[in-house]
Amino acid sequence: MPASAAPANNDRFMSQIDLLTALPIEIVSAFALLVMLADALVEKSTKLCSALAVIGFVGGIVAAILPLTGAIPAMHGTMDGFNGMIRTGGMSAIYDIVFCAAAIIAVLLSTDYLRRVGGMYDEFYTLVAMSVAGMMLIAHANDLMILFVGVEVMSIAFYVLAGLVRGSIGSNEAAMKYFLLGAFASGFLLYGIALVYGAVGDTTYKAIVSAAAASQYPALLWAGVGLIVVGLGFKVAAFPFHQWAPDVYQGAPTVVTGFMSTAGKAAAFSGFIGVIAAVAASGAHDFNRVRFIVAILAVCSMLVGNITAIAQTNIKRMLAYSSVAHAGYMLIGIAAANNTGFNGITYYLAAYLFMQVGAFAIVGMLERENGGNLSIEDYRGLGRRRPGLAIVMAIFMFSLTGIPPFAGFFGKYYLFAAAIESGMTWLAIVGVVASVISAWFYLGLIVAMFFREPSGEAAAENSISGLSKTALALSIAGTLIVGFLPELFLRVLAH
Repeated sequence: MPASAAPANNDRFMSQIDLLTALPIEIVSAFALLVMLADALVEKSTKLCSALAVIGFVGGIVAAILPLTGAIPAMHGTMDGFNGMIRTGGMSAIYDIVFCAAAIIAVLLSTDYLRRVGGMYDEFYTLVAMSVAGMMLIAHANDLMILFVGVEVMSIAFYVLAGLVRGSIGSNEAAMKYFLLGAFASGFLLYGIALVYGAVGDTTYKAIVSAAAASQYPALLWAGVGLIVVGLGFKVAAFPFHQWAPDVYQGAPTVVTGFMSTAGKAAAFSGFIGVIAAVAASGAHDFNRVRFIVAILAVCSMLVGNITAIAQTNIKRMLAYSSVAHAGYMLIGIAAANNTGFNGITYYLAAYLFMQVGAFAIVGMLERENGGNLSIEDYRGLGRRRPGLAIVMAIFMFSLTGIPPFAGFFGKYYLFAAAIESGMTWLAIVGVVASVISAWFYLGLIVAMFFREPSGEAAAENSISGLSKTALALSIAGTLIVGFLPELFLRVLAH
C-alpha cells in the first residue's frame, strides 16, 4: 500500500497498550477456549479441564497483579486502552483477583459435589471461565456498551450453570426463572444506556463526566441512569429486584450458588461504581436525588433481607436473603458516592467472597442427594458430629454478622464511615440496626450447631476430598487475612 494510502488515524489499529490493558481478560478467555477444546477432543477430560481452568485463573491473577507491582513498566499504575473503552490497574485489578479467586474455589469444590448430585459435566469449567471473562469486562469497562457486553457474557453463563443438574426439577426451574427475569433486567439496562447516549451523545464514562452537567436533555439522562440502576440492581439482588434470588439460589447447584452470589455480585457492583462515579464526577444537577433513591434501596434491602431471613428453614434460602441484605450494605457505599464508599465496597466484596463462598462450601459438603440435609434443623448437633466443619462455619457466621475482628466488621465499618462522611448518618444508623437483626439467624445457626441436640437419627456423612479441603482452607485464610490486615488491603487498593 502506498504511504499516501495509509490510514491517517493509527488509533484504529490495536496497539501494545491495548493488548496489555486487556491482558487478564485475554488470558482467562484463551483458557476458556482451551477448556472447551479439551472437553470436545479428550475422553474423560474432567481432570484436564479443571486443571486448565485453574491455570487460567491463576494466570488472570498474575496479569492483574502486574499493574500493582510495576513489574512491567508499560503496565504500571492505571491506564486506558481501546480508545478509552477499557481500563486496567487500580480497582479493576483488585476485582480481577476477586473473580479469579472465587472461580478457583468453585472449581476445587465442584468435582466431588457435582458428581454426588448428578451434575458432573465438563462444560462447567468452560462456563465458569467464560463467566469470569464477562465479569472482568464489567470491571474493566470505561464505556457503557462494554459494561453491557460484560453483563450479558456473565449472565448467559450463569443461566446455564443454574440448570447444570439436568435431572433436577429445582435446578431447571432456577435456570428458567433466572433467564426470564435476567433477560427482562437486561432490557432495562440497555434502554437506560440508550437514554444516557441520547442525553450526552456518547457512552464512555469520560464523556459522561464532561457532558452530563451541560446536557440539553437532563430528563433523558436521569431516566437513563435510573434504568441502569434497575438493571444492575437486579444483578446484585437488591430490593425490590431480589425476588429471583431465593428460588435461584435454592434450586441451583450449591457450588454454583456460592460462585454466583459472590463473584457475580462483585462484578455487578464494579459496574455500579463505574457508572455512579462518572455521574458524580460530572457535577450534574439533581445527582443528590439519585443518591437518595439508592439510599432508600439500601435501607429496604438491608431490612427486608435480614427480617425475611429470620423466617427461613432452608439454609440456602437463608443465605440468599442474607445476600439481599449484604447488597443493601454495599449500596450504602454507592449512595455515599465518595472514594471512601467505593473503596469500602471493594474491600467488603473481597471479604464477602471468602466468607460467603466458604459458607456455601460447607453447605455443599453436607448436602446429600435430592437436596437432603439443607434444613437448618439438620445442622443441630453438628458441633459434636463434625466439630471441624462446625467451627469453620461459626467463623463464617461471625464474619457475616460483622463481629470484630473478622473481615465483615471492617467492611461494614468502612461503608458506615462513608455514609457519615457524605452526610448520611441516618443511613449508617439503619445499617447498624440491620446488622443487629442479622445476628438472630447467623448466631442462631451457631447455637443450633453447638447447643442443640440432633432432631432425629443422624444420616450418613459425606466424605470430604482433598480438593474440597483445599478450597475450604482458602476461604478461611481469605476471611482471616482480609479481616486481620484491612490496612494492607486498602493500601493496595489506593495504589
